[in-house]
Amino acid sequence: MKRNCFITRRQFMGVASTAALLTMSSKMSHIFAKAPGEARTSKTALSFYCDDTGPYAAGAEAFRIFLDYCVEHGVAGESSVILGARGRSMTRHPTDEERAYLKQVRRAFECGIDAHMEIMTHGGLFDFERNHTPENVVHEGLWLHEPETTVQEYEDYFASIIAEGEKANVQFTGLTWPGCGCDACTQRYTELRADGVTGLNPGVWQALLNLTRRGKFRGRTISSFFESSETKYNIHLKARDGEYGVYDLMPSARDRFGIWENDPGHVNPDYYITEDGESGIIVEQVRKGSPYCIWYAHWQGLNPVNGVGWPAFTTVVERIHKYLHDQVVWMRPTDITDGYHTAGGWSFLSDI
Repeated sequence: MKRNCFITRRQFMGVASTAALLTMSSKMSHIFAKAPGEARTSKTALSFYCDDTGPYAAGAEAFRIFLDYCVEHGVAGESSVILGARGRSMTRHPTDEERAYLKQVRRAFECGIDAHMEIMTHGGLFDFERNHTPENVVHEGLWLHEPETTVQEYEDYFASIIAEGEKANVQFTGLTWPGCGCDACTQRYTELRADGVTGLNPGVWQALLNLTRRGKFRGRTISSFFESSETKYNIHLKARDGEYGVYDLMPSARDRFGIWENDPGHVNPDYYITEDGESGIIVEQVRKGSPYCIWYAHWQGLNPVNGVGWPAFTTVVERIHKYLHDQVVWMRPTDITDGYHTAGGWSFLSDI
């Protein structure tokens, strides 16, 4: 996967039930006494998205270590699954390393980690019949924006990815938009923005809802990662039918764990929470009573084997546990959308 084909969402944009949720939160035994003087009626949900996860940057063992850490410390979030990152489906004839990785993916949800499809390849549209990615095909992220693509085309493609996952007993929880900065995509994105197209084709959301109603995703709500904003939190309902819903759950903090370049210059735990627990974006969100603080990261920098951001990640977790006490609760993105959807708002956080 070429790193020069990535562009952040900020760059592109120019800038199941309540009972189930409470059961999950009860399993996370990291809720301590309130800090003196704090008067809160609800907690702030903490979570994250981790893009580009797979067995290639650091091996399957890295993902096992990551999941074990999440279990031990009650950390919850999302880590993407890209089944066709090497131009073929890893579920059909997996290598030993891919097989070991898929084994860990199957346990991820029980470890507190959602599994989004960052589409099939994070590159060109996949040919499922021939099990390969043809040359010079439109990239998946761009294709999700194309206004002429039909709901049925999206639904068929997503269903094919889900079917590939089923070969290895892998269940998806949502979708993450894969950015791309190659020349062809950059030119086409420019044309789309000039025509007023700055978001995904609405058919994407309808196709996801259709598949959710058919039981093709793990739960009744989908958490998608498309937009992000460092200055505000927001959750966008994209499609709904009764108990089923599709949401764009926006991160409110950036990647300071090395990004996709695995660059020490992009590592800063103090950005999230300082050593004294007095400042940082998580602290700021908690103090102003935000319902959630979600950040995004990239596996290249976050992974515990060769990621330069792993020590910073564990430091942030330790500081959260030390200073924020019962003002926060870790949740998978789908726990957040499940609770929000069922309660019709953020009131579910008051009951945790």
